[in-house]
Amino acid sequence: MRPGKIHLAKFPFGDLPGMKLRPVLLLTGAIGSIPEVLVAYITSVLPAHPLSSDILIDPTTPEFLNTQLKVVSAVRLHKLATIHCSGLARFLGRIGPPQYEAAQVRLRALLNV
Repeated sequence: MRPGKIHLAKFPFGDLPGMKLRPVLLLTGAIGSIPEVLVAYITSVLPAHPLSSDILIDPTTPEFLNTQLKVVSAVRLHKLATIHCSGLARFLGRIGPPQYEAAQVRLRALLNV
């Protein structure tokens, strides 16, 4: 498990109890004695007004071919969760180093760090 990889994972609902299996972007590797990772939500429901922290992924373009996503999707960096590594159901693909670096820049701007 390394940053930049995309997995299917149990992601918590924001306003309801429970979780849904969905693609997530790993933002960290495993952390702690009971390993957890920080992840960002990926959705195929594109926002009408994307935020500056959103990253659009078009799996038909060369830079996103390795994501293994089926449709154009958005990484929503403002929707973060820390989940147990056991909640990662399956590896899907990855974004490349340049795209991951761009995600880091946007995340730093979002968090003002």
